[in-house]
Amino acid sequence: MEEHTRTFTDVKNAILSAHENSGPRDKMRFYDKWAEQYEEDVALLDYRAPSLATECIASHVQGDRDSAKVLDVACGTGLVSMKLKEKGFQHFSGLDGSEVMLDLSRKTGLYQELWKCLLGLEPLPVQAEAYEVVVIVGALSVGQVPVPVIEEMWRATKPGGHICMTTRANPDNLKYKAELELALDSMVSEGRMIRVAVSEVEEWEKAVQEHETGYIPGAVYLYRKAMALHK
Repeated sequence: MEEHTRTFTDVKNAILSAHENSGPRDKMRFYDKWAEQYEEDVALLDYRAPSLATECIASHVQGDRDSAKVLDVACGTGLVSMKLKEKGFQHFSGLDGSEVMLDLSRKTGLYQELWKCLLGLEPLPVQAEAYEVVVIVGALSVGQVPVPVIEEMWRATKPGGHICMTTRANPDNLKYKAELELALDSMVSEGRMIRVAVSEVEEWEKAVQEHETGYIPGAVYLYRKAMALHK
């Protein structure tokens, strides 16, 4: 068995660097460097978002999982799609801004298609209304992927399909979380989406900020795209 050499201090430094307010291209260079240690680090962090999002999708998404197409946005090394495959989903497309992360995703053999895309700077390179499930885990937070990307995710989702999103709920991300929820509420009020489930989770991942201890909270959101706009 491969020996783990990373410490929690290493993980804290990596996470805090990821949250720093740098430009998108600088951030992708950071993720390129972090990619090889990413899965080991999130295991040390006890990062639960991929499992929580997967359980939410599996609990609420009906229909034929064998044929359903899943778009894994900010797919990283493929953690979310790996877990969705365990739940019976078979068809995955993924996109990420880090070429090294995409290389690792490619090696899993999970994805039929993979694209490099700087979320928020480049449009999603996917067909409109092509996916039964669109999921983004971990990337919707301050300094990472901007809230308007959910509009592009909505366009990629088939009418009646589902969109699953996660975000942190610790103090430095509360303003972003509020903006995300305001945008989602607006899409619901416009008749474009239906809220299926929102789960606030107390133990999301281990705290890394100096002023935080234990675990920080987070949230999982699942929405269904309306079959047609309500006039």
